Amino acid sequence: MATLLVAEHVNTALKDSTNKALTAARELGGEVHVLVAGKDCRPAADEAAKLDGVAKVLLADDPLYEHMMAEPVAALVVSLAGGYDAFVAPATTTGKNIMPRVAALLDVMQISEITKVVAPDTYDRLIYAGSAVQTVRTRDAKKVITVRTSTFQATGEGGATAPVEPVPAAADPGLSRFVGEELSKSERAELTSARIVISGGRALQSRENFTKYIEPIADKLGAAIGASRAAVDAGYAPNDWQVGQTGKVVAPELYIACGISGAIQHLAGMKDSKVIVAINKDEEAPIFQVADYGLVADIYKALPELSDELGKLSK
Repeated sequence: MATLLVAEHVNTALKDSTNKALTAARELGGEVHVLVAGKDCRPAADEAAKLDGVAKVLLADDPLYEHMMAEPVAALVVSLAGGYDAFVAPATTTGKNIMPRVAALLDVMQISEITKVVAPDTYDRLIYAGSAVQTVRTRDAKKVITVRTSTFQATGEGGATAPVEPVPAAADPGLSRFVGEELSKSERAELTSARIVISGGRALQSRENFTKYIEPIADKLGAAIGASRAAVDAGYAPNDWQVGQTGKVVAPELYIACGISGAIQHLAGMKDSKVIVAINKDEEAPIFQVADYGLVADIYKALPELSDELGKLSK
């Protein structure tokens, strides 16, 4: 069984989601080849070639793939489909954009956000906002899979370097074109790959309170900032901070939930965190059922005290 892993990268480097998806791809059995499609992306291909378990890297270096537009990348994957039994990508925004198109072009079903490889044709995935596990078996000759990366450890470098083989660009379907993008810049770690995440809920009551109470602690811990959907919907936090079923799925070493009640939709996005700390003045809040450490307190008193203590430790 041969598997093609569609790498996620920024042309000059791989993203951590690729390393985690590789772990799942290796569990399918057989050779794993990594497809790196982009512009001037040889550095990312060389990085992929060093990962443990990679037999070959396919490098599609062409301006057509500079922005990883879903339609041309899907056409590229399908053009290479003859030699593979499975196609894997991280369940990120990019992966979720590309892989359904691959499945449609191959006329097979997609198996989304797997959390475990039971057998080469059988996988576990979460349903009902993570409250139940569904085991899925496919009879399709070619499997199209996205991986919930928060449940897999990242694959590190191996002892040998795989060969990097150039592949030609596929014909452009001409269905879309890149117009532009506006990227939010932050010195903080990316939310989905941060070791520590501190999130605020609707109890913060304003964007100014996120700045006043959450950001100082994030700066001291080197943490990423998250938010509940309620806080995002209320305009207290930007959309790209949202953690949960309809936001980002995170699994940091430490997750601090401040003023978050713990609705099942939020828990679906963070319950795989290694250590969960909850601060909430409502002792009956559902968040305490999943928290490793809980503090029943007013966040407007607890957070400044926490910030002060962290400041003392840093001196």
